[in-house]
Amino acid sequence: MIIALDAMGGDNAPKVTIEGAVESVNRYNDVSIILVGDEEVIRKRLRSKSYPKDRLSIRHASQVVDMQETPTRALRHKRDSSIRVAVELVRDAEAGAVVSAGHSGVALATSLTLLKKAPGVDRPAIAAFMPTLKGRFLLIDAGANVDCKPINLLQFAIMGSAYYSAVMGILAPKVALISIGEEDSKGNDLTKEAFKLLKASNLNFVGNIEGKDIFLGAADVVVCDGFIGNTTLKISEGLAEVIFRMLKEEISNSYVGKLGYFLMKPAFRSFKKNTDYAEYGGAPLLGINGTCIICHGRSSSKAIRNAIKVTNQLVKVNINKIISDALLTAAGSDSPLTVAGADSIERSSNDMQGQGLIEGQD
Repeated sequence: MIIALDAMGGDNAPKVTIEGAVESVNRYNDVSIILVGDEEVIRKRLRSKSYPKDRLSIRHASQVVDMQETPTRALRHKRDSSIRVAVELVRDAEAGAVVSAGHSGVALATSLTLLKKAPGVDRPAIAAFMPTLKGRFLLIDAGANVDCKPINLLQFAIMGSAYYSAVMGILAPKVALISIGEEDSKGNDLTKEAFKLLKASNLNFVGNIEGKDIFLGAADVVVCDGFIGNTTLKISEGLAEVIFRMLKEEISNSYVGKLGYFLMKPAFRSFKKNTDYAEYGGAPLLGINGTCIICHGRSSSKAIRNAIKVTNQLVKVNINKIISDALLTAAGSDSPLTVAGADSIERSSNDMQGQGLIEGQD
């Protein structure tokens, strides 16, 4: 499996991306990586490292996308950026997937422009695993589409359910819709109309779910638009970090606290591991004609390594075909997708970019 890695993408690139790539090829024998970026910089950092030379190569890219740039500007004016060259490798079948911790809006727009949408997909969506008291749930969309129609949320649910089933081995995962109340009458126009579509679908739809309940494990797949999803993701990350810091401060303020920490150290380590985004690697962009994993901008080498591991697994199970089959099956059945989505499926990628993509995520 050959993976194109955006070596220049991320807050701590290229140091952590190169380290993550080296760790990956040393650990996973079935993975080869193409580091995409400034060749001189990459070669300089690789000199002191030991790795199988036949499974780690370099593809030069002369430009880097800044976090302040819009996807439109990057697509027009940075045609030799590390993220674009990495996606081109997938388009040209020189790599089977792309991984980037850079500007996620540009990664989204570039993947959509060069790889196109998968059959039956209206809008691609970011799918992010998050911890619960019972295991993990999948949040979709986690930031690809700010403004959505009810049919989009139905498609997200279908893609998320198929993805969760393939990865977690659960045949009919429980699907829920984020709203301000459990009753079907609660929410805005988008969620109330989406509720009707989800209820009429063949999914294992369990109804609305409030924000306070999503981490309790009541649902396996939690559906929302990208604005709500990205906000939920960022608040959750920040809250977990604040809780951990508060605990450390309380512990350090007394001898008893330090003694208690020593006794509970394994529990704290487990908590940190369960809430650390590095353990989840990255989030796939579901619904494109290829495999693209978007990592956190602050990714460490561990996060990059785990993202590469996840990418390899998704390609092996042929997740794109699974998702496309699920959507096409829904469109050919009595699902509301058939009627409600007939015209929206034909929307062009340029139109989609203008309506939905978040431009400033990290």
